[in-house]
Formats: sequence, structure tokens, C-alpha cells
Amino acid sequence: MSPATTVRTTASLLTTAYTIALPLLGITPTQNAKYLFAYLPSLIGYGVLVFDKWAWRWWGIHRITGHPWIGGTWRSVLAPAAESHIPAGGNRGPITTYLTIEQTYWTLHATLRTAESMSRSNNATIVKTDGSGIAEVRFLYENTPRTEHQARSPRHTGSCQLSVAGRAPRSLAGSYFTSRFTAGDIDLTLVDRSTEYATFADAQAADQRASAAP
Repeated sequence: MSPATTVRTTASLLTTAYTIALPLLGITPTQNAKYLFAYLPSLIGYGVLVFDKWAWRWWGIHRITGHPWIGGTWRSVLAPAAESHIPAGGNRGPITTYLTIEQTYWTLHATLRTAESMSRSNNATIVKTDGSGIAEVRFLYENTPRTEHQARSPRHTGSCQLSVAGRAPRSLAGSYFTSRFTAGDIDLTLVDRSTEYATFADAQAADQRASAAP
């Protein structure tokens, strides 16, 4: 469990327990207006949870925080560099993949799906460096190919860095590197804000529907 998840879960449990305990102790707002203050910790606790999951990207709040909203599913085109050590029979690109980003204000997780494998991130962060409005998404990942491809394409690790401009971008660009000594560029286009696609085929079908929409 990540530190942010631990904090949210602990806050939720403590806030719920506190709220239930008040009436059991005979403290209700109708007794005296001053007891309204007894509920403030509960309101604050739930407020933190709402902010982390949803409120930070509401229009007015989002303008204040300026935190990039990149959650959703993205069509990602990989362009391996010419010097990449791609095994015989491997795809030399461009390779169409789909990147799903699950995001709250304090957490970020990325899952990249190809027709042959899945990569899941760890240590994903959004880094703002110079006040220019340009941020960077950086994450490490572990790739697990489907069993039928593992003889040619074994499990490996890698890193990815994406440039993010604006509060709610619809395109991203960056680069990647893997422990198999492959590297290249990656260009992403937002398909939609859903993170519910379980397979490459599901994401591809959603992409085709979005492209066909008027």
C-alpha cells in the first residue's frame, strides 16, 4: 500500500469512527450550537478525501492548484531509436500502445498495454521545476510479456519521462529507456478520461469509437 493510500485510508477510518462516536456519547448539534465544532475534524477529514480524489480538478479549484490533470487512457506511439537492441522478430516500430493513467492529487499510477505485453509503473511522480507551466511525469516500470512472447521478449524494467504543458493537456511527448538496451521517443494523444479498459483490445476499441465520432 502506498503512503498516500495509507494516509487516505487512515483518515477515512478515523473520521468515520469519530463521527459515529459523537452521537453514541450523547453529543449532537441539537444540544447546543457549540457542539457543531465537534464535527469539524470529521468534515475536514472527509474534505481531504474529496479533494484528493475529485475536487482538485474542479474548474475553480483546478485554476488555483494548477496541478496537471492527465488521468485517462492515451494512445501512445513508440518510436524505437535505430541503435536499440531489438531481438530478431521484434517490432521496430512505430508501435501503437495504450497508456492508462490513474491519478488523484497525491498519487499517480500508469499502465502501458501493447498487443504483446503489459507494463506497470512504480515510483510515478509529477515534477514541476521552474514555474514555466511545464511539468514532467517520471516513472519506473516493469514489463511483463504474454507467455507466448517471453522466449523472444523476456520481462524487463525501464523508465519513462513525459513533458506536460497546461492544466488538462490532450497530448504528451517524451522518451523511454529499458533494461534491454532499447530506447526511443513516445507521443501520446488522449482517447478519453476512462481508466476502466482492462486489455489492449478494449482500449483500441474505445480509440476507434472516439476517432469515428463526429
